[in-house]
Amino acid sequence: MEKTSSSNSFLLETLDALGEDDLKRFKHMLKRILPKEGYQAIPWSRLEKGDRVDVTDLLISHYGEHYGMQVTVQVLTDISQRQLAKRLTEAISADLSRQKQNSDTPKAPELGEEVDFNPEQESETRGHPEPEERDISQERRRATQGVLEKLNLEQYRSRQLRLRDLQEISAESRETWAPMTLGDLPWHFLRKLMALNGTARNTRLVHGATDDQETNEEQEVHIDYNNLSLSNMDGRNSLHPLDVLCAVLLCSDSFLQQEILSKMSMCQFALPLLLPALNTPKCTLMLWAMRDIVRKWRPHSLAESRGFREESLVLTSMPTISFVRMGSCRFSKSKLLNDILSPSQQHHDFFIHRDMESGNIPREIADGLIEISWYFPAGKASSDLFPEPVAVTNLRGDIESHWLQFSFLTEVSSAVFIVTESINERQYALLSSLQGLATKYYFIFNCKIEKPEETLGFLYKLESVLKLDKPSVLMRENTLNHAQFVEKLQFTIASPMESSLKRTSIADMAVTARELGIRVDEDCEECRSASKWVAGITAEIKDVAKYKREMLRLLGDQCTKLAKVEKELCRMQRQGDAAIGLQASQQREEWLDLYTQQDKCELTDGMVKFITGLKKLSQVETHYFLKWMKYHLEYIAQGNLSSLQADYKEKCHTRGDDPQHRAKLHEPISSSPLGVEHFMRGLGQFYEAECAMVKEGKKLKTQRQLIPLPGIAADLMLEGFPLELIDGDVSNIPLQWVTDVLTELHAKLGGRSRMLVLTVLGVQSTGKSTLLNTMFGLQFAVSSGQCTRGAFMSVIKVAENFRQDLGCDFILVIDTEGLKASELAKLDSYQRDNELATLVIGLSDITIVNMAMENATDMKSVLQIMLDTLLKMKKIRQHPNCQFVHQKVSDVSAHEQNTGDRYQLLEPLDEITIAASCTEKGLRKMKFPGIIYNDAEKHNWYIPDLWHGVPPMAPVNMGYSESVFELKKYLFEFMRRYSSNKPIRDIPQFSEWVRSLWNAIKHSNSTLSLRNSFVAHTYNQLFTKYSQWEWDFRKEMHLWVSEQETLIQNQPQAELDHVALRRLKHEIRQKLQQEERRLLDCLQEYIESGAANVLLTGKYKEDFIRSTNGLRKELRRYWFRKCEEALDSQSSTERLSHQIQAMNMKTMKGKEDGLLQHCRKRNLSSERDTFQKGIRIFCEECLRPALVDYVNRMLGIKIVDNFRRSAQGIGYGNRSFFQFWLLSRLLEEMNFDGYVKYINNYEEFAKTWIWTHLLDHYKKTRGLEDLETELLSTVIKKSRDALEKSKTQTDFLGSFFKYLQKDLIISRDSLARIQLINTINTNQFPTAVQGFLPALEQAILSQFKDLDVESKLSILPLKPQEEIFKHVFGCGKCCPFCKVPCEAEGTDHKIHFASVHRPQGLVKPKRVFLPCLAQVPKLDYSPCYSGWLIKDSHVHINYRHCFCDDNNVLRCHSPADSSYKTSNYWKFVFKEFNQQFAREYGTKPADLPGDWGNITQEQALKSLEEAFKGAISVPGQNWLQVVQKKPKVFP
Repeated sequence: MEKTSSSNSFLLETLDALGEDDLKRFKHMLKRILPKEGYQAIPWSRLEKGDRVDVTDLLISHYGEHYGMQVTVQVLTDISQRQLAKRLTEAISADLSRQKQNSDTPKAPELGEEVDFNPEQESETRGHPEPEERDISQERRRATQGVLEKLNLEQYRSRQLRLRDLQEISAESRETWAPMTLGDLPWHFLRKLMALNGTARNTRLVHGATDDQETNEEQEVHIDYNNLSLSNMDGRNSLHPLDVLCAVLLCSDSFLQQEILSKMSMCQFALPLLLPALNTPKCTLMLWAMRDIVRKWRPHSLAESRGFREESLVLTSMPTISFVRMGSCRFSKSKLLNDILSPSQQHHDFFIHRDMESGNIPREIADGLIEISWYFPAGKASSDLFPEPVAVTNLRGDIESHWLQFSFLTEVSSAVFIVTESINERQYALLSSLQGLATKYYFIFNCKIEKPEETLGFLYKLESVLKLDKPSVLMRENTLNHAQFVEKLQFTIASPMESSLKRTSIADMAVTARELGIRVDEDCEECRSASKWVAGITAEIKDVAKYKREMLRLLGDQCTKLAKVEKELCRMQRQGDAAIGLQASQQREEWLDLYTQQDKCELTDGMVKFITGLKKLSQVETHYFLKWMKYHLEYIAQGNLSSLQADYKEKCHTRGDDPQHRAKLHEPISSSPLGVEHFMRGLGQFYEAECAMVKEGKKLKTQRQLIPLPGIAADLMLEGFPLELIDGDVSNIPLQWVTDVLTELHAKLGGRSRMLVLTVLGVQSTGKSTLLNTMFGLQFAVSSGQCTRGAFMSVIKVAENFRQDLGCDFILVIDTEGLKASELAKLDSYQRDNELATLVIGLSDITIVNMAMENATDMKSVLQIMLDTLLKMKKIRQHPNCQFVHQKVSDVSAHEQNTGDRYQLLEPLDEITIAASCTEKGLRKMKFPGIIYNDAEKHNWYIPDLWHGVPPMAPVNMGYSESVFELKKYLFEFMRRYSSNKPIRDIPQFSEWVRSLWNAIKHSNSTLSLRNSFVAHTYNQLFTKYSQWEWDFRKEMHLWVSEQETLIQNQPQAELDHVALRRLKHEIRQKLQQEERRLLDCLQEYIESGAANVLLTGKYKEDFIRSTNGLRKELRRYWFRKCEEALDSQSSTERLSHQIQAMNMKTMKGKEDGLLQHCRKRNLSSERDTFQKGIRIFCEECLRPALVDYVNRMLGIKIVDNFRRSAQGIGYGNRSFFQFWLLSRLLEEMNFDGYVKYINNYEEFAKTWIWTHLLDHYKKTRGLEDLETELLSTVIKKSRDALEKSKTQTDFLGSFFKYLQKDLIISRDSLARIQLINTINTNQFPTAVQGFLPALEQAILSQFKDLDVESKLSILPLKPQEEIFKHVFGCGKCCPFCKVPCEAEGTDHKIHFASVHRPQGLVKPKRVFLPCLAQVPKLDYSPCYSGWLIKDSHVHINYRHCFCDDNNVLRCHSPADSSYKTSNYWKFVFKEFNQQFAREYGTKPADLPGDWGNITQEQALKSLEEAFKGAISVPGQNWLQVVQKKPKVFP
């Protein structure tokens, strides 16, 4: 009793020293104790409610005094109460010594009591029931050491593997090799994984000698066939994949571990959640290693709205379902899990299992590993296995041997599935200790239970302990096939997901792990220190937009304005005019003032902390610091973005579909991203301002504070962090910052910095960053749904032993933002795209043009954007290589099948290259291959889709990985040959080239002019097509309505009433709608086809649709009026007279019938005369007028059609063509009167021009006679056919009239006379008329020849000159300032524009008589827009091209952009006719700038060609030759 009393006293005193929270932790830890054999676990129901006395009694009653105190010491140690544990240990030792001294005879120990207990030894009281922890730890260390030795990884225990070790390019990087020795396995796994290859986990060695084998061909080999087995053959020479994984993770630093798990996640491999204790006393939770992983999915709750969720994997709470094994099991638990998680049509091996390659090899160190995988729904109820995300964990090994891991799973899981074949007494005791936990337990038994009676008995006892019910016990019955069993399990798993409220994230699991004494990888000192630094920065961020305005203030409007001023300043300096020089001086002052303001801005608290962190933290801590910044900022930005998107949707829904309103609402979303790049961008901008102040003498060098920053950034580049080259917000390069960082990089590389530059270009969201990351193991941003903005560069070292072969020391890889970005879809985005393309192509040795096959139009756009850059590179003898990567093409025959497509893709580029090269000085005419180094067969790559199946559960496509690797191999081989044929730049040379190229871009307006050229080219090309479709529309309606008019005039009055008019109008509407649909179908088909250099055609679609609608309305009004006039012409009086006359003739005919019959026999000669007379009347009075009328009605249409299709009609292709033609001819003739008429009365001038041109054209050719002959021949053929068909009709004339009633207008009076005369030989009449037709045709043609061309054109109902004028005249609006006519297509467009405006003084002034005027004013030579700006400036950025009414303009300063100056064309015209214009307008001549006098006529023409470049650069058309063929209009 004394002993019991002392034990109780010791325990009670110890527990009394615990606080309430510590006591709860003590009880919580105590329930997890796995008692030794012979002891029962304390029921949680009693332990949970017990006080200190109760807990003491429970310890003694269940474990005995000695073992109870041993357990207490262990639990105190686990909850970090080491002082109490030490005191209790000392008390036990003193008590044992005292008992030994007081007793000579030892007592029999109690059950489980150890007399020789040594309190200093910590035994495994809750983990391993058999050996002590120390023994197991030593055994595991020996096993780990053995595995590392086999894999040749011992050297990486102290110097861990880093990501840059894998990125380094060596000879092996271009080889496809398989592991031949165990030492190859880690590198095989890592290289395959970095390439996203699904075979990375395969550890099978290829045939060859292994590490411990030596082959001797001469040695006699004896095979024991009796003992031969496949498992022995596989297992001896390799390792289990999970052993390799554990060893690699053990030898990798934290950041490589992140990359490994990120790539494994993309491949849909199960990830290591809890690493077994390999070189640490406890297991390790891989929380940090998973921080990089972001997953996207659509829960069923968002299926209808088509929303989705995108979150960091470690922060996403979801149900966790765990699968463990107890004892042995004949079926594979991991294989079963794969079946559960795989959709029926998309099986995938998430977990390695025994039936996989290398999966049957015994594990050496991976037992105790907990793996985790996930299921994410796609929002499709028909195919999703579960409606919400669920995590599934898998414990490797028996739970009896890994009780700590099992205890961890019971704490974090919603449900635990225990796979077993039996339950024995010891296992029952272990499971009984789980009593009281909220976790749901399930048992999965094989169809044949071992010891069924014993197992069922213990299972019955566990019902109340674990709260089991009937569905909690699952049996693999023989009656169920495997698929049915899997379906049953899926249904069972869904049950706790729906019922359990328990949701756990991996971050939550870390809390539980720490409570259990499990190590968390984030708990290292460097990681915790960096996290605290970051928390001090990000804790201040509440509102992202506000934070960016206040803390990153240099990145706002100031930075945008500075970039704009720099470009304007550079382009003004290029112009050189005196007035421009003054503006340039003002711009420079503004530039300096902006930098001064930036330099005076004190570093904000957030920037100070950021810079201090970069300066003071160690290299490893800095790496952690930037990673933590990334995670915190992504989390904040994602939450901010979600609220902004919800607000955007709500406001868009309530306020309608106005595009401008939508764009304004979307602005906060566009500016919402916040990442590390913004802090680095701000840092660089502060550095730029400081350097500018030093350079301008505003600050001393000794006052500089930011000098160390480029060195820090260079270190980060060496560690794999990309450096921003182009600011993604303002599309500008901070030149000083980038140059200084590269200089520091050069120094850190010891001056050995020869480099090859590889860049990628492509449309947005085509997988450019993913391609580079997969190819080279880089870390360009691809997560969080954010597309790359700007351009980033990353360096890859070349191994020492491979530098000579490859010809360089490292490769610089540049990733760029997507071209044609939807969020930048406005006019200035084309300038941005061109600047980006110019820079990256100009910098690169190799450019990868990345294209997705579903974006065929975008593909051509990318190539066209590249064109101007390539032409400029050609001029400076740069010849970059382009590799075309066609993504999402999986067919094995893709390369062969797409041969035609490759050439078809380049055909339009040939055309536009020819046109563009002709406008570039110093270049000969050439096709696309002449400016680019590209082999159509070798430099086109077809890569399958990234995903194999439907995300989010789709793994990476093996074909994608293999195709990217083939591209990588070829690139290395190409680099080797490339570097041997040309000098390779080093960093100083590259830096200078960046500076030179960017300055050239800033000084040049070429990218903008290219944009204007391409837009104008595309617009005019589409307009030319549209004009043909429009004429076809008009022509078809002319022909159709002409038939209706003819039909009306041939109808009796009785049939022409209001009903007939309504019917006719209805038919006109239907015909118009039909033709409108046909035209719009042609437009849509043309746009979708991407034909003939189509760029931006979709942008103008709305304008053309509106024009088509306006055309339909115009024609409807016109033809309604025409039909009404045709009906009115048939007056009732006239028709009544005709009817009376016809009736009289019919009566007379009846009376004379008898007389004629009586006389016929006596007067045959008279009958013949009468017959011939009837034929002559029919031909001369009926047929001839009708035929002439037909030719005249059709001739106008024929002339327009013929003229438009002729070489002479090219100038009328569209309005811009027409304007260029007129202006060039005016310049050639230099006729002052012509200029006055053109400027002041453009409509009359244009009509005169067209009329004169038509007359001239048809006077010089037989074209008009040919058209008349063709028309007459056509209608005579119709007449002959009608006569032939009428032969068999009793009423010949009626039948003939019916056949031709839509073609010929035949006089009914004449027909009546013929009917009266021709009462005999009616059957011979058609044949006789046919005989007269040739003579009639010649007579009519002779009649046409007697008229001159002018007379002929004047009498035509449809005037061809008017139709042509309608086409080129357009809306008729002119600029209110200089009277230049609008060139926009159609008559109903939103924006008027012209290619070139002119000085205001060329327009005739309004006659205002002011008696008080002291002197006559001078002509004003200022540009028309110099004093005007449109109020609604958002309508069109190029306001100089927009027309408006006078009340929509206001007075303002002249624009700063010097490219808006008056063209040389109008300068030349003004200086040539300055005196004449002054006399004409009653003013004094203008005092023109002196340099205007130096402009030549040739320069004026060049200026005109430049302004109309887009209109005249149509392949196959020589505009100068066309112009020279035109008649001289002005004598």
